[in-house]
Amino acid sequence: MSKISHIVLSAVICSMVPLGGMAAQFDAPYYALEKRHKELWTKQDQQVEEKLAALEEKYGKKPNIIYILTDDIGWGELGWQGGGKHRGTPTPTLDTMAKEGMRFWSAYAEPSCTPTRIAINTGRHPVRTGLLSVLWPGQPEGLSPNEVTIAELLSEAGYHTAMWGKWHLGDEPEHAPENQGYDYAYYGLFNGAPDAWQDSHDLYDVPSPVKAAFHEFPGYEEYAARTGIDLSIAGYVGEKGKGRKPIEGPAGKLGFDRQEAFENETNSQMIGYIEEKAKSDKPFFIYWASYALQITGSKEHQNDPGVDRSNAQASMMVLHNKHVGNLLSKLRELEIAENTLVVWWSDNGPMYAFYPTSGYTLLRGAKGDVLEGGVRVPGMAWWPGMIEPDQDPNDMIHVTDLFTTAARIAGVADTIPNDRITDGIDQTTLFLLGEGAGRRNYMFHYSGPVLGAVRYEDFKIHIKPAHGGLPGMDFYNVKRDPGEKYGALYPGLFTVAPTQKFIGSHNELIKKFPHRDPAESRAQHE
Repeated sequence: MSKISHIVLSAVICSMVPLGGMAAQFDAPYYALEKRHKELWTKQDQQVEEKLAALEEKYGKKPNIIYILTDDIGWGELGWQGGGKHRGTPTPTLDTMAKEGMRFWSAYAEPSCTPTRIAINTGRHPVRTGLLSVLWPGQPEGLSPNEVTIAELLSEAGYHTAMWGKWHLGDEPEHAPENQGYDYAYYGLFNGAPDAWQDSHDLYDVPSPVKAAFHEFPGYEEYAARTGIDLSIAGYVGEKGKGRKPIEGPAGKLGFDRQEAFENETNSQMIGYIEEKAKSDKPFFIYWASYALQITGSKEHQNDPGVDRSNAQASMMVLHNKHVGNLLSKLRELEIAENTLVVWWSDNGPMYAFYPTSGYTLLRGAKGDVLEGGVRVPGMAWWPGMIEPDQDPNDMIHVTDLFTTAARIAGVADTIPNDRITDGIDQTTLFLLGEGAGRRNYMFHYSGPVLGAVRYEDFKIHIKPAHGGLPGMDFYNVKRDPGEKYGALYPGLFTVAPTQKFIGSHNELIKKFPHRDPAESRAQHE
């Protein structure tokens, strides 16, 4: 029996039943917005259902879904946002993809990598899941087996499910993707930093004109002797019900060459997978968490025309751009592009720790911040024949929304558990009906367990300690001031009471649906 079948649905009744066939328990502000727009949303839902029904009749199955999650790509980094070749990171295929689909100028993620991976897989803010921080090799924490992932929901709907890339949601078997709903998974355990640890150590032991990034790493053997942490396995191939085995060859060994080898093998496998599953009478779901990182770069593309060769992320983005092109070309070749939604997202803003080997953003802040530079990211959706081309909506959309939207498109929205808060909102209407049809006008930005900022419509409030009886708030209009350069309390005094009420309703639901105990994220054999 599946995990979902074991979930006892909550008897808590909200102020109204959500539209669009959703069974989920959403956050309190959602219901206020739904109540205001009930008549319009009902009409829109009917339009969406008609479009999806016509597509299913044409292809004989539900749409395929591909989610591409990239690493540390800042808002403004891609060519369609003013970056691309203009800063030495040419992304022509990604820019064409954006032009052929929908470009989200108000797309958001969590402030760092593990949190966003939780959000896209569960539709929930990480704070609710008990997994609060970025994971490092040897930590016992990971995604709780009691969370329900999008792969599990779609498996229940009859989808083939697969993932490639940076898992980063726990090292232990119970946390692994093959035990979290994915039929097949080819995945790395860690973020990109450990790839440079041993090679930095080795580089520092020979004459070199530069200092290695991690020159004080003691080496694998000494590290294992001191800490008990074995870094000999960088990733696994896992299959549901069959366990996992280490990845062989350069793609499975930590080092400067791993990420490029991993990405090349991923693209080859993925193309083969799509060719195979396109023949099936069941649709497929792919989660591709790309290793296009800023740590090691691409030897193949470092000297390509227009590439900033001093920025490793630039050459990796060229490699990634090629791989996305291969994927989209294969969908067209197989004549299934119209029946395949492809969404591309960054997991957070840039990490400047290794600058100039890094991404970049035009906004204030970076990875780890709840400033716009940390959480506002490039995002786009491509679905020929379903998403009208050349759209650039201002509608807000959050990475958690991809969970709920996939459930709606797959026809399993009514199986989303309602014994917990789902933060993701169904944005199928935005995808299929265009600008103004989004269903989000608020966002909560957490930094670990702490609520760091909230957004309502165009207003964003940064929460700080109160002083002298005055509320601790910085007020910004992020439509007018996306760089958050002109924040102050007094221009936003009219928002103090509404914001306190807004946060209060959010906190009241936390009392009804408490955050998961962090102990549930720890490996059970500990």
